[in-house]
Amino acid sequence: MNDQDKMIRLHIAGATIRHTHPFDELPDHKNSKELSASFLQDWVTPYYLEINLKNDQSWIVALEKIKGKITREITKELLGDFNWRTRLVGAYFAAIKGYTEFIDIIGIHLLKSEVCCVGHIYALTLTYFNTEKSIGYLHQYLDHYLTTPSLYFDQQTVMEALLYLDQQQQTNHFAKHVPAWEKLSLERARINKKSVSGITRMLEIVTGKSFGEEKAETAAPKEAIFKTDFFTGHMAIFERLKD
Repeated sequence: MNDQDKMIRLHIAGATIRHTHPFDELPDHKNSKELSASFLQDWVTPYYLEINLKNDQSWIVALEKIKGKITREITKELLGDFNWRTRLVGAYFAAIKGYTEFIDIIGIHLLKSEVCCVGHIYALTLTYFNTEKSIGYLHQYLDHYLTTPSLYFDQQTVMEALLYLDQQQQTNHFAKHVPAWEKLSLERARINKKSVSGITRMLEIVTGKSFGEEKAETAAPKEAIFKTDFFTGHMAIFERLKD
């Protein structure tokens, strides 16, 4: 396989952003062989796009029908595949079945954030497990990724996970990260404004027109509104589906 083919495969798997992080030494859980087409058809294809649909909840009924067939082995194989689709389903299955022995796998997947489109489900499952270790992974994630303003990953979702826990348990997890969140937001606004100013200047050179300072001002992001509806809704689904 040449380098171009490898890059295409990585992109399809969800590894769309390559980034550095301090978690390289943490143990990876990756399968030694690729999952079969029949396995993917049985356990991934019917669910990975359906999970989290709000307007059509037929997927919940479908999961009710097959939850008795979900095993630890199936879940572990899903989590070990290098693809956002399989990992998303695996993390959700872990919550449905209460497989807390996979906290480390899911937590390290979250910390490394190797593939896109699944961090919110990692955070959801860790929040549902609600153990000292699972919550610790949420804090670790924010300790690092709130210092990376150029990475628009799952920082807000993980903040909302901690806010949800605070609301349910009268704890104070969320407040710990508010100063870092505010610093992140200010830095992103600075970067965005600089980027827009550069683009505006290029347009002025090309067109010979002046766009004024108002263009740069539009780069400032809106203040984040933290919501916990995502977590509240799925916690009810987990209660409905649990054994």
